[in-house]
Amino acid sequence: MYENKTHTVEHRIVSISQPWLRPIVRGKAKAPVEFGAKLDLSIDEKGYSRIEQISFEAYNESIYLQEAVMRYYNRTGHYPERILVDQIYRTRENRRFCKSKGIRMSGPKLGRPGKKNQSKIEKKQEYQDNTDRIEVKREFSVEKHSYGLGLIVTKLEETQLTSIALSVFTANLFKMQRRIFCALLSLLRGFPEEVSGKLVIVA
Repeated sequence: MYENKTHTVEHRIVSISQPWLRPIVRGKAKAPVEFGAKLDLSIDEKGYSRIEQISFEAYNESIYLQEAVMRYYNRTGHYPERILVDQIYRTRENRRFCKSKGIRMSGPKLGRPGKKNQSKIEKKQEYQDNTDRIEVKREFSVEKHSYGLGLIVTKLEETQLTSIALSVFTANLFKMQRRIFCALLSLLRGFPEEVSGKLVIVA
């Protein structure tokens, strides 16, 4: 730093015992800088979570949205009806991609608001999207407090990544158990189970 007249060092070591850790600036009041894995989590129409991207380095989440959508297509054979995302994913490129695939992306359109106010249908749809998007926030909270995602005690890079994956996998197992039980009750009572096509992605 002294010889190059700089105040930063790329990939600098912040932990001797865990040299792969990197400081990730989050801008939160309690913890403006965090150390650990950063991951993108998606929830499909059945409520199952998937890790779309994970890294100990800071990265731009928006560049992985199209890959996540294509993986969804490869699994199901069709594109999701809608994608509920944070603002960082609503880039022009991602919007064009979703429009070309017939996918509706949540959130307001780019540019200045129109002169006309939103219709009641649009306001209702926006409210519903925001309400449904809370599901993925809740998923992070549940996995942190119930499935060990908030308390990773392993020391190696590989074991930390494995612990994170196992946390998501365990949460899905319990969801599958509840889903089978609810489907069984629905069959016994004569009520068909309904799901809506959606894909929720968040940083």
